[in-house]
Amino acid sequence: MSAPPRPLKRTFSALAVPNFRRWFLGQSTSLVGTWMQSVAQSWLVYSLTHSATALGAVVAVQTLPVLVLGPYAGVVADRVDKRKLMVALQGLMGVQALVLGLLTVFNLVTFWEVLLLAAVLGINNAFENPSRQAFVLEMVGSENVRNAVSLNSTMVNAARAVGPAIAGVLIASAGVGICFLVNAASFVAVVYSLTSMELSTLQLSERAGRAKGQLREGLRYVARNADLGVPLLMMALVGTLAYEFQVSLPVVAKETFHGGAETYGFLTAAMGVGAVAGGLVTASRGKTGLRPLTVAAFMFGIAIFFAAASPALGVEYVALALVGWGSVAFLATGNSSLQLASEPSMRGRVMSLWSVAFLGSTPLGGPLIGWVIALAGARVGLGVGGVSCLLAGAFGLVVLGKLRATRASAEHGKRSAEGVQEVLAADGA
Repeated sequence: MSAPPRPLKRTFSALAVPNFRRWFLGQSTSLVGTWMQSVAQSWLVYSLTHSATALGAVVAVQTLPVLVLGPYAGVVADRVDKRKLMVALQGLMGVQALVLGLLTVFNLVTFWEVLLLAAVLGINNAFENPSRQAFVLEMVGSENVRNAVSLNSTMVNAARAVGPAIAGVLIASAGVGICFLVNAASFVAVVYSLTSMELSTLQLSERAGRAKGQLREGLRYVARNADLGVPLLMMALVGTLAYEFQVSLPVVAKETFHGGAETYGFLTAAMGVGAVAGGLVTASRGKTGLRPLTVAAFMFGIAIFFAAASPALGVEYVALALVGWGSVAFLATGNSSLQLASEPSMRGRVMSLWSVAFLGSTPLGGPLIGWVIALAGARVGLGVGGVSCLLAGAFGLVVLGKLRATRASAEHGKRSAEGVQEVLAADGA
């Protein structure tokens, strides 16, 4: 009997796959720039408009294409070479960041131009997200997918810890536009990682041929499978109301704690630090399925309530670190659960619905949370997100109870049938 893997080796097992390791390094570089742009864009909009509602509008415009185009983007992901599609789309993201950076550096940027470029980025994200998420399994295989998803979430949030802090310093010292230009340059790393992969070792999924009704087929597939439909509904609720930190945190920084861009950057970075710790724990010990997802939803909600009630900036940093931990645990558990429960030919469509639930819900949640903040303050806006997590957890508990009752009833029926057969067999003897 072989010895169990050491904890450190188990935590980073997916990095033993060369293609994933190459992509992980390239994506890490790019994501630092992405988080820098996210912070810089929110600060730029708030500086131009001084409006939480405008912040919500930009986030909504950037994520609306995911809601509208996301399901069809999943069909595309199941039909095409995911790696080649990602190369093209990552390159276009770099161009978008470059244009926004030049407009800002030369003081030509307006709120409406930010809205337009946010929409362009959103269209790009709608097609890139399902391809990227489904491509993870093609790089590492089913035995490493949970670990890879957890490490990916850790990477995203490590970048969240670094990128916003750098952005805060750069905004204060060199201006907002530099952040966009650095992000544009960072896309070179991820494009290179994709074009330099060893193609023979990829475990490519069979592509779906062109046929009518493939979108409806994917929706029916999810609807009749509780292991897919329930996590998607939970994410839709949480994604709509809890993951609106781009709207709430700038207002928390400026109005609740009377800080500036540096404060906003460090608030976001605190979430990233907590998420890195949570991601590493999830990568090493995390489980998949509805039960751990329900637990993660409750943990996430409690952490958000702590952040909403924090009386001082130092306490808020700690609270947001816990929010980051809960966030990555919920995301990684849900994502890997869906990947493992999906048929390969359906994985692109399933993950596109995950993107719709996570990002596509923001066109509704972003303006709504912005309106709540304008009406009642940033603390109440955060609290609404906490309530959504607890409701999602309660929904998960209800479904778990029903599934348990169904299994118990089926087991009882099976035992009864076996008993009847034994009686009949005895009578026949």
